[in-house]
Amino acid sequence: MKKILLSLLILVVTCSMTSPKISWTAIGDSITYLNDHQDQTGNRITKGYMTRVVEKLPDIEFVNQGHNGWTACKIAEKIETLNLQKADIYTVFLGTNDWWGGKPLGVFADYENNMGFTTVFGAYRIIINKLRALNPDAKIILITPMQRVDFVYIANMKNNAYGSYKEKKGQYLSQFAEAISEIGKHEHFDVVDLYNNKKLSHKKLVKFKRLKDPQTGNYKDYKYPSFIDIPFNPETDEYPYPVEAINMTYDGLHPSDKGYEVITKELLRVMRK
Repeated sequence: MKKILLSLLILVVTCSMTSPKISWTAIGDSITYLNDHQDQTGNRITKGYMTRVVEKLPDIEFVNQGHNGWTACKIAEKIETLNLQKADIYTVFLGTNDWWGGKPLGVFADYENNMGFTTVFGAYRIIINKLRALNPDAKIILITPMQRVDFVYIANMKNNAYGSYKEKKGQYLSQFAEAISEIGKHEHFDVVDLYNNKKLSHKKLVKFKRLKDPQTGNYKDYKYPSFIDIPFNPETDEYPYPVEAINMTYDGLHPSDKGYEVITKELLRVMRK
C-alpha cells in the first residue's frame, strides 16, 4: 500500500512540474479572425493557420486577436481597448485592408519618430511599442499581406474588390509588404513574406473566375489574368467562385485550407527557431 501511495505521489508531483504552455497572441484582420469562424466562410475552410500551427507545436496555445475588416491603422488607434495580454510570441498579420481602404503608407520616418496611427508605418510603431511594453522578451513575428485577386464576399456579392494587380489610390499592395519587411529588418524580427511567396502568386489564388462572356452572355471560366477586364454584376450574376474554383483562396482574398497550410508551414519555420 505504501508503494502505491508513493507512486501516486510521484505521479502528482511530476504532473505539477509540467512545463507551462507557450502563449501566442495572433493579431490580424479577417484572415486571422476566420480561424474560429468557419461558418462565415460558408464552411469552405476547416481551420485557420493558428489551429494548424498548434497541432504541430502542441506546447503553444493561441489567443485570436483577429478583427474582421480592421486595418493596421485601426488596430493602432484602438490598441488600448483590445485587452492584449502578455504573451511569449506575437504575430502581426495586417496590411491588406489598409491598402484597399486607401490608408496612407507613409514613410519610414513615421515609424522611427512614432508619428501616430494615420499612416501604416506610424501604426506599426504603436503596435510594436505596445507588444514590447507587455513583454520586452517576446518573440515578435511580422507577416506581410498576401497577393489578392478579385474578392467577392460569399455572403454578399455587393461586397467586392479588385485585386492587387493594380494600384488603389496611388499605392500598390506590394509597397505595404515591402514596408513591413523593412520594419522587420530594422527591428531584427522574423518576417514571413507571404506577398512574395510563389505558392501564393496571383495566378494560383483561384483556378478560375466564372463570368458571363460579354459577347454571348453565357458563363465561362476565365483564368487569371483573363478575368480582370470581364465585368461582374453582383445584382444579376452567379457567385463567380464555385467550389471547384477554390485554390489557394476560396474567394480571391481569404485563404482556403490549402492556402492556410502554406501560411502554417512558413510560420512553423520561424517559430521553431
